[in-house]
Amino acid sequence: MHEHSILYSIVNPWFGKTFGFEVPDHILNGIFILLILTVFSLIIKKQILKMGKENPTKLQSIIEVIIKGLIELMEDIIGHNEGKKFLPIVGAFAFFIFFCNISGLFFFLSPATSNPNTTFALSITAFLLYNIQGIGKHKTKYIKQFLGPFLATAIIIFPVEVVSHSVRALSLGLRLYGNMFGEHTISGFISNMLPIIAPLPMMALGMIAATMQTFIFVVLFMVYVGGALAEEH
Repeated sequence: MHEHSILYSIVNPWFGKTFGFEVPDHILNGIFILLILTVFSLIIKKQILKMGKENPTKLQSIIEVIIKGLIELMEDIIGHNEGKKFLPIVGAFAFFIFFCNISGLFFFLSPATSNPNTTFALSITAFLLYNIQGIGKHKTKYIKQFLGPFLATAIIIFPVEVVSHSVRALSLGLRLYGNMFGEHTISGFISNMLPIIAPLPMMALGMIAATMQTFIFVVLFMVYVGGALAEEH
C-alpha cells in the first residue's frame, strides 16, 4: 500500500471535504516546492536590491558562483553564443528537479520526481522546448535534421530520426523517475529497518543521487538544444 506524505495528510482531509476530491502527493509536492522557490527568489531579490552588487551577502555570492558556472557550462555545451539565453529555462529545470529530489529527505514528503506523471511532464516539456528552438532558428530547414545527408536515403532515415528524438523524451522521464523512485523507496525501507544508524548515511547518498540526476537531466537538455541550434541543418 502506498504511504502518503505528511503534507498529503495535512491538506487532503480539509481539501477533500471542501472540494470533494483529493490532490495527489506528487502535485502537492510540486506546488510546495514551487512556493518555496518563489519565496526564496523574492528574498534573494530583496537582498540584492538592499545590499547591491558591491556588498553581496554570502548567500548571494554562492548563488552568483552557481549561476556563472551554469552559464559557462551552457556556453560550452549549447554553443553558438546562445547559452546565456537559456539560463531561465535551464535554471528552472535545475532548481525544481533538485529541490523535488531532496524534498523527501528533509521535508518528509513524497518527492514529485518519484512519480512518472511529474518526470514525463518535465521530459515532454524539454522535448518540446528544444524542438521549438530549432524550428524558431532554422524554420523549415530544421526538417533536414531528420532527413540525413542524402536525399536518396531520406525515406529510411526520417522515421528512424523521428523515433530517435521521441525516445529522448521517454528516456529523460524514465531515467529520472526510475532513479528517484528507487532511491526514495530503498532509503525509506532501510531507514525503517535501522532507524538510528541509517538516516544520516542514506541522506548523504540521497543528496548525491539528487544532484547527479538533476545534473544529467539539464546537461542532456543542453545537448539537445545545442543539436537543434546547430548550423548544419
